[in-house]
Amino acid sequence: MSFFNKFYQQIAANRLSHWLTCLPKQLSDWQQNELHGEYAKWQKTLDALPPLEPTDVDLINSVSVGANSGIPEGQQKRIENLLKNFKPWRKGPYQVHGVDIDTEWRSDFKWDRLLPHISDLNNRYVLDIGCGSGYHLWRMRGAGAKFVVGVDPTQLFMMQFRSIQHFIQDDNVNLLPLGVEHLPELKAFDTVFAMGVLYHRKSPIDFLQQLKAQLAPGGELILETLIIEGDENTVLVPGERYAKMRNVWFLPSGAALVHWMERLGFKNVRVVNTDQTAYEEQRKTDWIDTESLQDFLDPNDPNKTIEGYPAPLRAIVIANV
Repeated sequence: MSFFNKFYQQIAANRLSHWLTCLPKQLSDWQQNELHGEYAKWQKTLDALPPLEPTDVDLINSVSVGANSGIPEGQQKRIENLLKNFKPWRKGPYQVHGVDIDTEWRSDFKWDRLLPHISDLNNRYVLDIGCGSGYHLWRMRGAGAKFVVGVDPTQLFMMQFRSIQHFIQDDNVNLLPLGVEHLPELKAFDTVFAMGVLYHRKSPIDFLQQLKAQLAPGGELILETLIIEGDENTVLVPGERYAKMRNVWFLPSGAALVHWMERLGFKNVRVVNTDQTAYEEQRKTDWIDTESLQDFLDPNDPNKTIEGYPAPLRAIVIANV
């Protein structure tokens, strides 16, 4: 597929070259058999974005491009209208030539929580599994990562990423429409991030093993997930829904999660941060047309979900291989 040709050329010349034994066929099969019904419309929107030079790019303090480009108001409004065709925008925020994409999640809050605890990303190969629209991919690059790859099977997220890539134009930041189950044992990344994914997996132990298989010797895993209070034997398996989500399977305690990871051979496993999700971090904006955190919690007790479970408590766990 032509969009990925440059990526193939890049990895052919770096430590990910062995991925070429399976990746082109996977993406070819995806293109032929798995395109979303809205894909053609999304592609038309992408093609309509104006060609602007990537000026004033800031990936260190935010994800911003063209802050001082001074484009005409009409062109700015056109960019905003086109980007709103990709709603809902979940993770961000982004600033694009004066357009503020006020996403549902303030993903910069999460980034600020984890950054003091992780190893220096300078010159590292980095993988982000379940990366959404790629907000954190850009922040990883801004933190000095040499080559950044995100994987997420949600095609709308890929189109959102491509719209931001259209303006920033950094070939060392990439997103592939794949799930973790499509990845071979690459054992090539210095750092692997998996944030907001574990509780969506029916087999969390297998998922953790898949993460481990992507890391080079001595590499670092940054895992961010929902947890509950309790000891190493405490795990919540919710009913049909948790915070109105159908696809939540396992919520371990922090101690249980550490125990799982140590059983799998991870080293130096530690919980470095816990934080209950606040309304300021996840809320409804003009860039989504759906419910958000306030609708997912008990209106009489914000410490409980609408179903009566403990409200979302998120932990950052770091480990090495």
